[in-house]
Amino acid sequence: MTIKSSLGSPIKVSVETFYIEAQSEPEKEKYLFAYTITVKNHSLCSAKLVSRFWLITDANGKEVEVEGEGVVGEQPSISPGESYTYTSGAQLDTPVGTMQGHYKMRNEFGTEFDAPIDVFRLSTPNILH
Repeated sequence: MTIKSSLGSPIKVSVETFYIEAQSEPEKEKYLFAYTITVKNHSLCSAKLVSRFWLITDANGKEVEVEGEGVVGEQPSISPGESYTYTSGAQLDTPVGTMQGHYKMRNEFGTEFDAPIDVFRLSTPNILH
């Protein structure tokens, strides 16, 4: 599934999700998912991805907040018109859940702003119609 952010930020975020069946253990309520994120800079100046915030919610309503510097150990600077792509993962106790959040960005003039990440679904194949 691919989701694209439609909010008014000059930074657009698109997400593609994957269920990792080989590393999941449904009998132990362990479901692993990967997500590939592309962060595209539609502004006229460079922007650095400083930090991230995620809200991960499973089908039971359990919420986990994740905050930290950068993504996958990096704080990439993205030039105007360029994009940055990375893949990471999440583990849920249920076969369906959601993620949403934002990246804290800093432009080349030192102004910080949030780039929202719209809610997207993590789900095992064929669980939802």
